[in-house]
Amino acid sequence: MDVSRSRCLSSPGHREAPWPTGSDGPFGKSRPVGPTSTDRPSLGGAPDASAAARLRHGTSIETRRSSMKIGILGVGHIGKTLTLRLSTAGHDVKVANSRGPETVDADVLASGGRAVTVAEAVADVDVLILSIPLNRLPEIAPLLADMPADTVVVDTSNYYPLRDSQIEAIDAGQAESLWATELLGRPIAKAWNAIGSHSFAAKAEPAGSADRIAIPVAADSDRDRRLAMALVEDTGFDAFDAGTLADSWRQQPGAPSYCTDLTREEMPGALAAAEAERLPKRRDLAVAAIQERVGDSGTNPDAEYLVRLNRALFT
Repeated sequence: MDVSRSRCLSSPGHREAPWPTGSDGPFGKSRPVGPTSTDRPSLGGAPDASAAARLRHGTSIETRRSSMKIGILGVGHIGKTLTLRLSTAGHDVKVANSRGPETVDADVLASGGRAVTVAEAVADVDVLILSIPLNRLPEIAPLLADMPADTVVVDTSNYYPLRDSQIEAIDAGQAESLWATELLGRPIAKAWNAIGSHSFAAKAEPAGSADRIAIPVAADSDRDRRLAMALVEDTGFDAFDAGTLADSWRQQPGAPSYCTDLTREEMPGALAAAEAERLPKRRDLAVAAIQERVGDSGTNPDAEYLVRLNRALFT
């Protein structure tokens, strides 16, 4: 297995192993937009008072149920599941990869998604979902330059130095989402980065199910966050309001909320327990553990092993 392409070792939305990468119901309370500073997150681990309150209390908000026009860049495991689930939910979904629409497998389009070019995928959409590895974001940044300001961009990627090469700002402590926002030159929402691709494909549950897995969603805009949360619900998971992008490091690789298949009730404690300075070490320990177990592509550990591993290392 090429660990550089792994999902719960990286980000959703591209060809990856059966765990999250970084790529492809009950909501939190609405609130004013928070800071968007690129300062290093506090190393104490605890959210500020208002964030702590948000993590303790989740009040439902009105979801947008009308059909939306959605573009998805990336048709890996996460991108495929996003295409299938959002099309099934009644949205108009266009999906693209870097190799052209004719290379998109038919099973990706089984529930009504349409394969298009990259240029077509970013045009005339309400929401654009980036389900590609973090190191591919610079390539698509120019495509977003002329996109209308009210188009919501949702990023699913995660940072893995082994795959993405060293990114100095992130290594110095900048939240990955803030780095992506600066690179893309526009606001984003962060969602679907903290669930493994196997769990995402196989563990969707109806709203209200006791063991429904929660997915944290962060954004600086209340509107963007709510819309991304509504789409998370449409994919079969509880959307959890994880605050602003300045707090989104709490759902990065190495954090207790990352690829550990937690419920909505478990999510607040996991987000609050994250310790910024420990995330890179725990992330790299997970990568090393996978590399030790995997001799070649035929001996990949199964998806449940990966969830157990992440729980042991991150929580």
